[in-house]
Amino acid sequence: ASLFISKDRGETWELNESLYDHPHRGQWNPGAGGLCLHTILLDPTNENRMYIAVSAAGCYRTDDGGQTWKPYNKNVRADFMPDKFPEFGQCVHKITMHPSNPNVLYQQNHCGVYRSDNAGDDWVDIGDGKLPARFGFPIAVHPTDPRTIYVALEESDEYRMSVDGKFSVWRSRDAGESWTRLTKGLPDKAHLVILREAMATDTFEDAGI
Repeated sequence: ASLFISKDRGETWELNESLYDHPHRGQWNPGAGGLCLHTILLDPTNENRMYIAVSAAGCYRTDDGGQTWKPYNKNVRADFMPDKFPEFGQCVHKITMHPSNPNVLYQQNHCGVYRSDNAGDDWVDIGDGKLPARFGFPIAVHPTDPRTIYVALEESDEYRMSVDGKFSVWRSRDAGESWTRLTKGLPDKAHLVILREAMATDTFEDAGI
């Protein structure tokens, strides 16, 4: 799990040593796919702020252009660890950003779906008691209606397949307060695994998913 930076449009690259030498690194544990830095989000209003997500280390943020990194995982579960709410070590599967308010983030985690309204300072579980499962990989935000989000869930870490063996997408139109299961046109006998980059939105109106 490393981050490389180019300052000449990709002609040359250099290792971000502050992340590579982070004091937490020795305690990061690889997920099933290895120790993977899979998400990089840039704050369009602050050139020095960036978020990364690492499985299984959690969400980290820099506010000084990558010179230092701090974990931002408050209230995010890690059911597979002795401390269920550790400072770091969560298995983040995907993070996405509100298209018009970069302080609002959405996260699909190994242990739930979350929203942060304050740039990751803390997170709220927006799926607990509302969605049929915690586990999943992709999460996407509507490009023009940022309160509309989509997830594709799986039964669990142990049973990585569509919930009830029926492929479906879950949609919230109120930032996670409530959810609707969408199945029209999707196979109802499909023991599938949907990975983190397998769902996205375009910028058309109506938006394509």
